[in-house]
Amino acid sequence: MILTTMQRVAIVTGATSGIGSALCERLLQEDENIHICLACRNMDKANATRDNLLSSFPCAHISIVKIDVGRLESVLHAAQEIKTRFHRLDYLFLNAGIMANPHVSFWAFLHGLFSSRILQMLTTAEGLITQQDRVNPDGLQEVFATNFFGHFVLIRQLEPLLCCLENPSQLIWTSSVSAHVSNFSLDDIQHKQGKQSYSSSKYCTDLASVALNNHFNKQGLFSSVMCPGIVMTNMTYELMSPLFWKLLFPFLWLLRLCAPTYTLTPYNGAEAQIWLFKQKPELLDPLAKYYSCTTVLGKNYSESHKMDINEDTAEKLYKKLLELEKQVLVSNNHPDKK
Repeated sequence: MILTTMQRVAIVTGATSGIGSALCERLLQEDENIHICLACRNMDKANATRDNLLSSFPCAHISIVKIDVGRLESVLHAAQEIKTRFHRLDYLFLNAGIMANPHVSFWAFLHGLFSSRILQMLTTAEGLITQQDRVNPDGLQEVFATNFFGHFVLIRQLEPLLCCLENPSQLIWTSSVSAHVSNFSLDDIQHKQGKQSYSSSKYCTDLASVALNNHFNKQGLFSSVMCPGIVMTNMTYELMSPLFWKLLFPFLWLLRLCAPTYTLTPYNGAEAQIWLFKQKPELLDPLAKYYSCTTVLGKNYSESHKMDINEDTAEKLYKKLLELEKQVLVSNNHPDKK
């Protein structure tokens, strides 16, 4: 693929809906010359997303690569395809994610509604949602594999395109307000034993980002984590009926008075990603998480907060991930394709 000298390249996983789709739109609003690669598992949806973007930005440079980040074979194949197409990458937006069989506990909601932890419950959904995770064909917990580990392997495979001192590249992880140390264990990084697999997988992204910065900043690769806030996406609508969400929407909008992370729309939720896109990555705080925020009047902005991260834990997780990567590659008869 021929790129102009000044043309930047951004790969976005999970680009066909929700925050990923809104992010692509906003990237083109910032830079119509950027080359966006939609990294998606559903080609019909990917083509529809590309057509929709081209209808608004007819001169846009948009390509597609097929990838299911929850399947190792797909990740390795996509990485090889990307290395064939591009000679460098400027941005890798690690956005794809799932929440396996989520269910809202109305009893927990009613109990929390009259307690002192009501605000925390409504802003993080902690204790409200339970999930039933499952094992994927690679023998990994599916939420861990899709939300985090597939992305980690993708980064490892794309190191030659990402590590460049002359043109620093940026990893931008989509984390969550629900990422919490209490739902993570180094002894169970895939969260096989718990019921908060989504939270655990997102806390893995926070830890891994810190470790990646420690290992790769000197090679021109920088990592950041962002949180889109509470956003109404297909994943959210799975929790309850769309009619219920429509009735609840005015209340959620009012919550912005005390919790501006109720961004609600995917466009608003992509605010922190766009803010990070416009920064020099070497000047960002590697221990901060960047949040998308929206005021009651609809003004978008981004703010940062220090993550609840222990750097020693981050390094231990990184070593475990390297070991797991090696084990999975060997057990599934995949050579190291880096």
